[in-house]
Amino acid sequence: MRKPIKKTWMIASVLTLGMAVYMPLQAGATSAETTKDVTIQIEQQIKGTIKYIEGDTITIKGNDGKNYYIGFHKFSEEQLENMNFVEGQEIFVEGSIVEDYSDFYTFEVYKKSLPKEITKEELTKLEILFNEMKTLDKEEKYDEVEKIYLEMEKITKPYVLANWQPGSLEEYLEDFGFSEKNIAIQQKDKEQLKVVYEEWIKLKKDGKEEKAQEKFDEFYEIIQPYLDELYPPQTFEEYMSDMELDITKEDLAKLKTIYEEAQKADNDSNDELSEKLWNDFYGIISTYFKPVSFEEYMSDLDFKISETDSKQLKQLYEEVLALEKQGEDEKAVEKWEAFYNILDPYFEANKEILISASKLTINGHDYLPQH
Repeated sequence: MRKPIKKTWMIASVLTLGMAVYMPLQAGATSAETTKDVTIQIEQQIKGTIKYIEGDTITIKGNDGKNYYIGFHKFSEEQLENMNFVEGQEIFVEGSIVEDYSDFYTFEVYKKSLPKEITKEELTKLEILFNEMKTLDKEEKYDEVEKIYLEMEKITKPYVLANWQPGSLEEYLEDFGFSEKNIAIQQKDKEQLKVVYEEWIKLKKDGKEEKAQEKFDEFYEIIQPYLDELYPPQTFEEYMSDMELDITKEDLAKLKTIYEEAQKADNDSNDELSEKLWNDFYGIISTYFKPVSFEEYMSDLDFKISETDSKQLKQLYEEVLALEKQGEDEKAVEKWEAFYNILDPYFEANKEILISASKLTINGHDYLPQH
């Protein structure tokens, strides 16, 4: 069981609000020299085995027993492809410790995604805005972050639009997969879609966002009947087919009625009624779910817990299940808090140390960032 950790990133084209901050207080691999007012960070050298792979980051279990979250954001996409990470591989990494997941995303990393036509003066302005945005993000001033992002977009968007080469309507429609289901779009609709699609592209290139969005909505109004055919609503029987639950005939009949009423409410955009019906639906189903055992709940922990703590945790877990079954939700929450008061120090002691990689050795090959 991995305790959920939210890792969020600002990216060049999309604004992501709410970066989580995790400070490696006990960073086991930390090595630094301090001279008066200057701290010099020494590169870490880590050997270990890959546990998880996620885009341009990996998690490894070091030979020292510690967990490391390694960011390869300084490396090119071509290099990452050539690295060909596989879970279970042994690797050797050199890099520096960073304090926050967002610290992987430096201006140098952001700059790699920018159009080449951007001028030096604009790069300088973007760097100032970028650093200001990251500071505001750490201060959780998200409204201010969005304002800064829009300022940056004013600089980058004209270049992005100038370089944008949209595909043809046929290519766009092909991605939906209509042909795989033998769904043919009528000629008159296809002609109308072509006109709207080309108008949408022109409006986007001219930077007329509101009118472009109107055209985008118009496009989907035309194509919606074909999407409904491509993705027909699930019947109640199809929805329930994967649920291995021993539900009584009486409750199955109730569930089917609620399910069909909820789907109708969804189609009618009656959000209030839809929410009530789906809550009723899952309220009935939830009574048939069997809670997992304590052993199963804890089975994917990647660290050991003392025998004493394990006994306490098991007792608290079973008390939680009993309270939830009785509908004593507030008391159950108190027990969960006690449960994690015992477990949290283990997560803290085993949390990932964040490393920004500057060199990788894998399969006998050395990789250095390409500048």
